[in-house]
Parts: sequence; C-alpha cells; structure tokens
Amino acid sequence: KKENINLKIITVEGDDLSSIQKDLQKMSIKEIDSEKPLPKNLLSINAYLGAPGIKRALDQEADIVITGRCVDSALALGPLMYEFDWKEREYDLLASGSLAGHIIECGAQTTGGNFTDWEFIDNFEDIGFPIVEVKENGEFIVTKPPGTGGLVNFGTVAEQLLYEIGDPGAYILPDVICDFTNVTISNLGHNVVHVAGAKGRPPTASYKVSATYHDGFKSVATLVIGGQKAVKKAYSIGNSILKRTDILFKNNKFLDYDKTNLSVIGSEDIRDDKNINGSNEVVLRLAVAHKKKEALNIFSREISQAATGMAPGVINYLGGRPSISPLIKLYSFLIEKKHIKCIINLDQNKEEVLTHGTTQNDYYPISKFATLGLGSRSFNCELPLIKLAYARSGDKGNHVNIGVIARKSSYLPFIKDSLSINRIVSHLKNISKESISCWELPKINGLNFLLKNCLDGGGMSSLILDPQGKAYAQNLLDITISVPDSIYNQVV
Repeated sequence: KKENINLKIITVEGDDLSSIQKDLQKMSIKEIDSEKPLPKNLLSINAYLGAPGIKRALDQEADIVITGRCVDSALALGPLMYEFDWKEREYDLLASGSLAGHIIECGAQTTGGNFTDWEFIDNFEDIGFPIVEVKENGEFIVTKPPGTGGLVNFGTVAEQLLYEIGDPGAYILPDVICDFTNVTISNLGHNVVHVAGAKGRPPTASYKVSATYHDGFKSVATLVIGGQKAVKKAYSIGNSILKRTDILFKNNKFLDYDKTNLSVIGSEDIRDDKNINGSNEVVLRLAVAHKKKEALNIFSREISQAATGMAPGVINYLGGRPSISPLIKLYSFLIEKKHIKCIINLDQNKEEVLTHGTTQNDYYPISKFATLGLGSRSFNCELPLIKLAYARSGDKGNHVNIGVIARKSSYLPFIKDSLSINRIVSHLKNISKESISCWELPKINGLNFLLKNCLDGGGMSSLILDPQGKAYAQNLLDITISVPDSIYNQVV
C-alpha cells in the first residue's frame, strides 16, 4: 500500500482442522504406526494439502499465493500444472513435477549442503540455491545461479532424491503415488544435472494429517566435564543426578520420570559401540521428561550442586540452569479427502477447489525389498563405505531413512554383499533387525534403508541426542566393505 503496488494475493486454506476436532473424536481415528486413538485437547491439526489449490490460485492470476500446510513438493507441482496445463490424472507428469519439487524443497541440500563430500564444496558462505528447469514432458535440469558457491552433480542430486523417503516405489503424496525406482540422474556439465524417469499411480483416498498435543514437560541439562576419565565422570555424574532426584521425587510424592536420556558428547555415544575412554573434554547431556513441571523444577535445581558434590572437573554449565519446556508430541493419521475442503480466498471471495481422490482404499503395493548381506564373496581388502558411496539420512516422525548411492555401478554388488541388516543393527544405536527395510534403485546404483521407531518419538518429543536422525548416514559410512584387489587399488 505504501508504494501503491496493487498485488493480487490469494490464500489456499482448508488444512487447519482445529475447528472440527470434536467431529474427529467421533471418527475412530488411529495413529498411522501405533494405532493409538486420537488424543484429546490437541494443540494443532493440519492436513497436508496438494497442488490443485495452488494451481487454481494461479489460474485466477494471483501474483502471490500463500498456503497453509501442504506437501513441500506441491510448491513446485502447482506452478508446473498451471504452466503446462497438466491434468490431475496425468500421473507420470505429476510424479515428475513432484520429484522436481522434492529435489529443491530443502534448498541448498541439493547444491552441496549436507553432502557426503563436503570437503570439496567451495564457498559455503555464499552457497547457491537450486534451480530446476522443467520441460513439458516432466524431465528437468537441476542447476544453480552462476558465480555462487556450492556444487550440483550426480551425488548431490542423488542424495536429495533419497532424502526422507520410505519405499521409493510408493512415495505417497496427496496428488499422486510416485515411483522413483527407475529415475535416472546424469551429469551434463559443470553444475548441470539431468533428471528423468519418474512414474506415477493414482493417489489414495486420504490426506495425511499431522497433529500435535501436550504430554508433560521436558528439560535438558548440559555440563562440560574435563580431565582424566572425563567420559566415566560424566556417566557417574549423570546417573547420580537421576538417583538423587528420584529420592526427592519420592519425598514430594511425585511419580518417576516418564523417560530419561543420558548421553556423553565426545564418547561417540550416537554409535552402539561407543568409546568409553573417549576424550578428556566432554559434554554431559541429560534429558528428562515428566508429567509435572514441579518435578522438573527439582531436577533443574539439583544440577547446580554437581560441580561441588560429585566427580571433579565440571567446567561449565552450558546455558546455565536448564530450562523447562512443554513436551509436544506428534500424532499422524489419515483422513478421507471428502472431509476436507480446499478453499482459495481472494479478499474474502472464497472458492472451493475440487481435489482428485480415488474411490479405492489406502492400500498400495510395497516394492520388492533389496537382497543384502549374502556374504557370498569374501576378499582380503576392506574399504570404508564412504570410499565407495554417498549417503544421507533424515527423519519421518519416529523413523529414519538412509540413502546409500554407489559412486560407481561396479561398487554396488560389493556394498550389497557386505552391508547386511545384522551389521547395521550392530553399528547403530536403538535399531532392531525387525525394523529395517531396504529397497534398490538400480538406475542410480542406490539403496534406500528405512529404520522404524528408533528416534524416541522424533522431533520435539524426543530426548535423544540425534532426534532427526541426521548423523545415521555419517556413522554408517564408517562401516567396512569387502572388495577385491582391483576395486581397492582403484580407490586407494
């Protein structure tokens, strides 16, 4: 208004389901993984909408479109549907447009951020954000602005393709079920990569909904501890604080902690085979949860006496006395699309946008699992996985995926042969054999691992050191792969 610029701004609404919370309580809703009933007194309830609302707003000549909760990829798919007039049943095109959105949805992660070969990335301080140049047939180029830092190559794009997905043959979005198993990624030149091959199937009849609810309180204390046997000191202090506060809880008629997590940064605690000797300078991290805030007030007070009443060498309290915050948990469920109205709103002139939902139920076929760890070949030489592959990990709620992409097609058979499920379980913390699935993407020499229920609830509700699974891939890259002399000599 100040500059007398008349912009046409359209909002896309309908994702916020807070107003129908009472109706939801009557629907016998179950959590996606645990099948627990819908909690009462939810803090937020938001459906992941798709691209049609964005596309319709652009049809109405919007200069700016503001959406509520929607899937990240829809921010690219909506404009592509508008630009090329892609229809809601042209599923291969919708899958291709969704893949373009998925590749750029995390910004600089496609241009060298979070990249396995990070030491080769130039100019992190001015890293360029990715650009996709999409053709009408759905194929696209990934690049970045000239003169900016970072890198776009096969590895950076392949890592992002596998980032935070489960079954690559059934990546479920509100507009299409994507099959990425035969996607190709090709270097065309410096910072220019070509992507093609996504396929699509009709979407399910449901939207995914993410709700949050308050379930008590949490507090995290961090103490720097130095000197000889610092790791041992840290565990002694942490356990002593828990025992001391447990006595005080009983005196005050409080129940025990709902959960606790004691970890020592500097002892390789994120791994299952951590180094108990470790460094002589570590950080004790003690995270606790309790239904009552008053109980955590006791915990917060009792931290301070560790410096004078426990093992020597407490150097610093990072952040001072630990604060107490609400423990917010995620609750994800499915709801039939017929219950959701997607609305575009221009200056209170509202229009409902019809979205495509199939009449089928939400069953979809799971892709064939990869064959791993046959151990049929054993060689004298071993190499760490990082010499043979790229890898990246990320979270979906309480689950973690780890994408592994062989640097050369000739490396993949040896990776598959050595990388058994049992070895992964023994290498990473909080993982069980039954919780791991793996799929193969042959066109990019890739494997995608899904590790279920290993993040202590994930996100805000988790007390563990790596609540979003960001370092799982980094730790997996240490695992050794048995290779013949020919491969060993190639790499070394």
